[in-house]
Amino acid sequence: MKYFKIQYLFLFISLFISVSVNAQVHGLSNEQMQKMMDENIPVIDIRRPDEWKSTGVIPGSHLMTFFDARGKYDLNKWLAELNKIAGKNDKLILVCRSGNRTSQVARYLDGKLGYTQVYHLEHGINNWIRSGDKVVSVDSVN
Repeated sequence: MKYFKIQYLFLFISLFISVSVNAQVHGLSNEQMQKMMDENIPVIDIRRPDEWKSTGVIPGSHLMTFFDARGKYDLNKWLAELNKIAGKNDKLILVCRSGNRTSQVARYLDGKLGYTQVYHLEHGINNWIRSGDKVVSVDSVN
């Protein structure tokens, strides 16, 4: 049993390292993100509905929850929605609360699934709001 746990740990570490080393994920400042939004690069907000309601959302964002409240996700369902918005060679920007979830998802998209132009808002919507950048009610997006 102990041997199995160690093997599993090494497998997990090797997968994590391979994603981290190969990933070409680009973090964006608020200013860089605004420029990309002006070029109509899609913004995908991966937070949960309760988070959208709490803070509002960036105008024009696509609201696509990735992790639920327990950290679970349905990758195939989420990718099917993403592929309606952006393909593997298209630019896309991911947004979450603080930048942690989006950096994980972005590294996976790039490192494991071959998406070539994945960006994420560094420090997430929290910093966007702190900087005085615009958000709108989630109801105005739907």
